[in-house]
Amino acid sequence: MTASHTLPIAVAQFAPTTDAAANLVVIAELVAAASDRGARVVVFPEYSSYFVDPFDESLAEHAQDIDGPFVEGLISIAAARDVVLVAGLVERAGDGRRVRNAVVAVDGGGVLARYRKLHLYDAFGQRESDWVEPGELGATETFEVDGLRFGLMTCYDLRFPEVGRVLADAGADVFIVPSEWVRGPLKEHHWRTLIHARAIENTVFVVAADHPPPLGVGNSMIVDPQGVELACVGTATDVAVAHLDREAVARVRRVNPALRLRRFDVSPRT
Repeated sequence: MTASHTLPIAVAQFAPTTDAAANLVVIAELVAAASDRGARVVVFPEYSSYFVDPFDESLAEHAQDIDGPFVEGLISIAAARDVVLVAGLVERAGDGRRVRNAVVAVDGGGVLARYRKLHLYDAFGQRESDWVEPGELGATETFEVDGLRFGLMTCYDLRFPEVGRVLADAGADVFIVPSEWVRGPLKEHHWRTLIHARAIENTVFVVAADHPPPLGVGNSMIVDPQGVELACVGTATDVAVAHLDREAVARVRRVNPALRLRRFDVSPRT
């Protein structure tokens, strides 16, 4: 397999703070490290623009628009290294009280796709919906890089296989999953299992970026369409790079045509 048949992609793991400018500095450093290793796409965690634990009123105070300074900073970083950059941000919402948990994909020319988290983390004793409004159900946004189509989901969405089915139906070859997967009993096991499951059942690559411990479980990883782990960060602030074989999805689906053989469609609940 020659390099021309692969797309180098990096998953970047770091712990965002309440300082958006400082977060951008770390993002730029990790993008540089990934780019030096050949990465054409670099994926960052959920809440990369701003994160506070526990959530409080400062989320809304520090929320930004999609065309605000944080995303402008991402675009500048992407332009400097000629990469596509994917990261989560706290987006300003309509009511001024809650925010949107958003993800953007950008290159040096601007925003390629955006996504607002559909399933909020009202589980394991947490209440994300007290602070965040859910994304609206609508057309799925995807973007392409070097012949691979990418779809976006966020963190808790991993527990809902319908999200992956919708992305697969939209033609996605790669699921990107920015996350802040909160630590707890069995949570690392759930994280790994669900990432591999979404890859296997949809015969796609999955690229999942988390915060490191002590708040996240770390283990940001890249998994192939058969559930094989190609690269993983561990618990550090770092990047891991894998080369995605552009022919792998079609090859696996010839052997395992599970998507074609299914007898159910996905329809939204309102």
